[in-house]
Amino acid sequence: MRKLMKAFVRDERGVSAMEYAVLAGIVVVALGAMSTVFSSGLTTMFGTLFSNVNKAVNSSSK
Repeated sequence: MRKLMKAFVRDERGVSAMEYAVLAGIVVVALGAMSTVFSSGLTTMFGTLFSNVNKAVNSSSK
């Protein structure tokens, strides 16, 4: 049993997968934080963009 436990502790095959999972979790949290910070600014920016495009389309069709 002792031999099995030592082998289990030394085995590093799953470490890379765990590191990638932690990194992916950090990225998800960062993207979530960024979306809450910039959501109102993005909404305003896209709203202005769409209204300007609509104005340009409407003025060119007349």
